[in-house]
Amino acid sequence: MNFAICIVLHNSGRELAALLDSVDTHLPTRPQVICADSGSSDDGAEVASRWGAELVVMDGNPGFGAANNAAIELVRKEVTVLLNPDVLLLDDGLAQLAQVAAQKRALIAPKLLNTDHSVQESAHPLPGGFNGYLAALTPPRLLPPRLRNRLQPFRAGNSLEVGWAIGAALAARTELLRQLGPFDPEQFLFGEDMELCLRARALGAPTIFDPSVALIHSGAHTSAGGDDRQRLELQALRRREVIGQQLGANALARDDRSQEWTFRLRAAVGRDSARNRMLLAALHRAQKRSS
Repeated sequence: MNFAICIVLHNSGRELAALLDSVDTHLPTRPQVICADSGSSDDGAEVASRWGAELVVMDGNPGFGAANNAAIELVRKEVTVLLNPDVLLLDDGLAQLAQVAAQKRALIAPKLLNTDHSVQESAHPLPGGFNGYLAALTPPRLLPPRLRNRLQPFRAGNSLEVGWAIGAALAARTELLRQLGPFDPEQFLFGEDMELCLRARALGAPTIFDPSVALIHSGAHTSAGGDDRQRLELQALRRREVIGQQLGANALARDDRSQEWTFRLRAAVGRDSARNRMLLAALHRAQKRSS
C-alpha cells in the first residue's frame, strides 16, 4: 500500500531519527514522508532533509493542528498516516493500517504500546455518556469482556468503533482528512485529537481502533515538570471545551460528573492517590474558569 506519513516536529530531532530508521527497517518501500517543523531549535529539520523527507517550516510555533494541516497539503497519496515523531514501527503493520484506511470512510487508530510493551490507554469511549458512571463505579476487570471493551476499548482484541483515539497515530483517506481540515488551527494545545474524532463522527466518519497493528509510543509517560498543575488544568479545560462544543451541555455535565467520581474513588482507595487528587483539583479549577 502506497501512502504518505505526516509528522509534526517541535525539538524532535532525536525521536525523528529513530522513527525514520524504523520506517526503513520495517517497510519494504519508503512512503512519502512530510515533516512540518513547528518552531524547533534543534536539528529536526536537518534530520528530515538528510533522510529525504519533504519539509515544511512553519513560522513561529503555530501548534500541532496547524502544522499537520500544512503537511497534508503536500500529500500526493490516497491515504495519509499522521504520526508523532516519538513513535516507532515494530513491523510492517503501518502499511496494513493504511490498507484498512483506504477501504473505509473512517479514522483508523492502531494499538499503542509503551517502551516496555505494556498497552497504552490510547482509545476511548465516547465522552459524556452514561458508560462513564459505570467506569467510575465498577472496576472494568470485573465486567464481562464485551462490556469491559466498551469502557476500555484500548484493551480489545478485535477492531471496534470508539469515541476517540489519541492523535499519535491515525490513518485515513487523504480526501477525508482534507474535508475535515483536518484540525481546527485555533486549537493550539491539548484536545486536538478528541476534537478531530468527534467532528469526524458528526460527519459520518467514525474512529475505528485496530489492535492488529501495534506501534511503540514513547511519549505517553513523559514525566511532568514543575508546571504539572497548570498543564493538568489546561488539559481539563480543553477537554471541557471540546465536549461542550461537539456533544453539548448535557454530555459535558455527565462527563464532569463521571470524571469527578473516578478521581475521588481512585484517590479514596489508594489508587495513585496523589495524582488523582491533582486531577480532581484541575477539574474543579477548569470548571470555575468556564463558569
